[in-house]
Amino acid sequence: MDEGLVTPGQPWRAVRFHAQTRSTNDVARDLVTAYAADPGHAPDPRWYVVVTDHQTGGRGRLGRAWEVPAGAAVAVSAVVPLHGAAQVASAAWLPLCAGLALARAIRRVTRAAGRELTPTLKWPNDVLLVDDDDRKVSGILCELVSLGSPLGSTSGSEREPAAAVVVGVGVNVDQIRAELPVDTATSLALAGVSVRRETLVVAYLRELGALLGAASGEAPVEEGRCRYTASSDLERVVRGAYEAACSTIGSRVRVHLPGGATVEGDAVGLDGSGALVVMTSTGRRAFSAGDVVHVRRPDGGLA
Repeated sequence: MDEGLVTPGQPWRAVRFHAQTRSTNDVARDLVTAYAADPGHAPDPRWYVVVTDHQTGGRGRLGRAWEVPAGAAVAVSAVVPLHGAAQVASAAWLPLCAGLALARAIRRVTRAAGRELTPTLKWPNDVLLVDDDDRKVSGILCELVSLGSPLGSTSGSEREPAAAVVVGVGVNVDQIRAELPVDTATSLALAGVSVRRETLVVAYLRELGALLGAASGEAPVEEGRCRYTASSDLERVVRGAYEAACSTIGSRVRVHLPGGATVEGDAVGLDGSGALVVMTSTGRRAFSAGDVVHVRRPDGGLA
């Protein structure tokens, strides 16, 4: 897998595979915090990737568990550094960027396997499969971690990164229905396609690297040097493609807000920060957090 990623044109500097781990996000975050505490002795984790096919204590949004059975799925966490205040401000686009990259990767590897599946994106961090009644095949969890450098600080001619985002995805690959925690989940195998986990990981990270490289304005991406320089760059690259692939947009939705309140309306798009814009009975509102439910029609289809 390493040789498929640590190549010219890719930003990824190293891949660490764990036969079993509690959470790839935890491993990646620990690498970042160790480096922030002692950069002279800890390995530099920027553009590192942590992978496992047996995750025993993964976490989703709102503290939900995401456990990967041995050999049936894959979890990947990539450390993406942020340089300066503008990039930190753009970090909200990274979960959307990861979802778009994964949807493209699923299309690519399933097409090569003989049956192209149709993934769609559910805002903000789920990938669904049209081929299995819009069930969830992947979840995404991004975590912002300080690198301990003041924003805009310099070292020689290079600006030091202020922070990093651990971009974590978990993908159901080979599970049967009984191995999934809820009926609304699925796997690539249940949708009718068998793929190698290594092939999926390489395809996903190449797609993610390509999006980040396009945002940086650098093509090809110089190894370990992919960097986008303004908060609008990720929005420019991701927004239109994400909206086109997002089944939330155009749907009747119910947003469950932190604290228990709910808001219902029609999802009409994203704003400049990646928040979901919903037309409600009281006007347009933008939501940057909250659980979104696609309200279904009586015939079972999405409204």
